Amino acid sequence: MKMARRDPLDGKLVIVVGGSGFVGDHVAQALLARGARVRVASRHPEKAYRLKTLAQLGQIQFARCDATRADSAAAAVSGADAVVNLVGSFEGDLMKTIAGSAANLAKAAAEAGCGAFVHVSAIGADADSPAGYAQAKAASEAEVLSAFPNATIVRPSVLFGEDDNFVQMFAGLVSTFPVLPVFAPTAPIQALYVDDAATAIVVALADPAAHGGKTFEIAGPEPITMRQLNERITAAQNRKRTFIDVPDGASALFASLPGTPMNSDQWTLLKSGNRPSGDHPGLAELGITPRPLGLFLDRWMTRYRKHGRFNEKLAG
Repeated sequence: MKMARRDPLDGKLVIVVGGSGFVGDHVAQALLARGARVRVASRHPEKAYRLKTLAQLGQIQFARCDATRADSAAAAVSGADAVVNLVGSFEGDLMKTIAGSAANLAKAAAEAGCGAFVHVSAIGADADSPAGYAQAKAASEAEVLSAFPNATIVRPSVLFGEDDNFVQMFAGLVSTFPVLPVFAPTAPIQALYVDDAATAIVVALADPAAHGGKTFEIAGPEPITMRQLNERITAAQNRKRTFIDVPDGASALFASLPGTPMNSDQWTLLKSGNRPSGDHPGLAELGITPRPLGLFLDRWMTRYRKHGRFNEKLAG
């Protein structure tokens, strides 16, 4: 009788640092499904308590961690078999938060004898970029590979999901306003479904012999522009909206103002587009076929329609 092959992550302790947010939630669920023991380490681990009901008894734990401090990073990865670093921010001292945390975690993981380390960076990471965020992401990659040479770098494009702050943000605006501005209307993006990104991270983590030391750029299956994205969301809501393309100069000024939903770094990155460079392997090399936004959009937009699940004729 042929024995079933045991999942390489089954029973392993995986630390998901910065795991209390949108991406961390999905990565943790992917790990739990493969039998891993998960420790969610975060400044605010209580934000991830919703995961408790998804785990078996003793399968998940939580730790408070400030990865910008070396001692806190070391405590978080203590006893770990593998580490996923999701720490990121668009605010504050980006070099300290993004690159500093990455350096501390990679060093701590190496000293703890971890077998695998996946560092989640971003498409557009570039030391020469005018955006501080892209510079910090590039620096974080260098720090990680210096301390943990067999780490896997994963650069995802912008991520979407039913609980995201991307598609859902535009959906809320479309459902509310008859006329909408579009920033960087021709900028191409290849948005990636968050569960596909989580799967990629976990696949890389499970086989460091095959994927360690490599950089993967992962993105969705189709490029669309920001204007096309808004038009698709509008169509899925069965609405008619007027879109006004905002000139780059006005967009840059808007992004520079305090209190706006987009800062200057985000505008710079949006304007340049969000597509893989083609210089690195992608999802295909990880055995993953990405799912398009269109597969989910109609269902997700139902709650934004004027009469929800009831068409206008039935609603009367």
